[in-house]
Amino acid sequence: MGITKGTLSVIVSFPFIFNPCLGCTENTPQWVGLIYFIPFIIIFQFGWASTQISHLALIPDLAKNEHDKVELTAFRYAFTVLANICVYAIAWLLLHFQLTETEDAQHLGRQDIPVFRMLALIVVGIGALFSLVFHIGTKENSSNFQRLPETDDENGDFLNKELPSSPEPLLLWKHWLLEPSFYQVALLYMCTRLIVNLSQTYIAVYLTYSLHLPKNYIATIPLVMYVSGFVSSLVMKPINKCLGRNITYFLGLLAIATFSAWVALDPQLNVAVYGAAVILGSGSATILVTSLSMTADLIGTHSHSGAFVYGAMSFTDKVANGLAVVVIQSMHPCQ
Repeated sequence: MGITKGTLSVIVSFPFIFNPCLGCTENTPQWVGLIYFIPFIIIFQFGWASTQISHLALIPDLAKNEHDKVELTAFRYAFTVLANICVYAIAWLLLHFQLTETEDAQHLGRQDIPVFRMLALIVVGIGALFSLVFHIGTKENSSNFQRLPETDDENGDFLNKELPSSPEPLLLWKHWLLEPSFYQVALLYMCTRLIVNLSQTYIAVYLTYSLHLPKNYIATIPLVMYVSGFVSSLVMKPINKCLGRNITYFLGLLAIATFSAWVALDPQLNVAVYGAAVILGSGSATILVTSLSMTADLIGTHSHSGAFVYGAMSFTDKVANGLAVVVIQSMHPCQ
């Protein structure tokens, strides 16, 4: 049900975000456009979070052991990457044809509004089609969704309480708040999302304003990042088996540190930015899949409250990313 509501919210709101403000002109104050877009962004974020959390909550239900959790998380990320590759491939085609028609428009501007409007409509259409296939083809087992009895324990000693109807005690949402490991994994996931989301957010700005590359690079470079991330996700399960979670996560961080050092020491990368993109894509995929696997490990057999755990993790990363963007923009405001 959460996936259905989330999908409909995204379909309704997303096209408006990538379309100009209705009735606005070049002389319209910026605050008017801000007020216009806020409701659509709120609806989109609600829908996206609802869909993502409901989908992630399926992993602990389906997986039988920790290696299966890594494999399912890696497959999920791989198909996420395929979707992103599709988006950037379409963006590259649209920008390529526009660049062919107007050779003087090398950089982003108001002339590119029709390109992104068309891209948003195509993406929503493809997403709606595959969402329909998912809803029609996925059969839910009603026995997995029976209401579980709640317990009240004022002392919080729920780990030692035996329930007659369950082989092990149930962890409700309020019980997770008493678990130190819950906050440890939340911090790890938040930091991981900060790395992944901020790099994706500012890569276009870095390419166009720091490296002064043509605007078609904002499609090709993320495309390279996602392809390298897709390849990394396919080998995630054997790597985790051989090295373990912690070493795998460390290798991902090492790749991202290599990327950061490269772009910091060489401000004029030019074509070499493709190599840096491969490193960043591989590292981002590694730490993201590993952190999601750790979250699934935290949930374990308590899948009935898995949606709360994923929702809490998502909340921390949304707040942290929002604050990070505000800080970055205040330190380096747009000219």
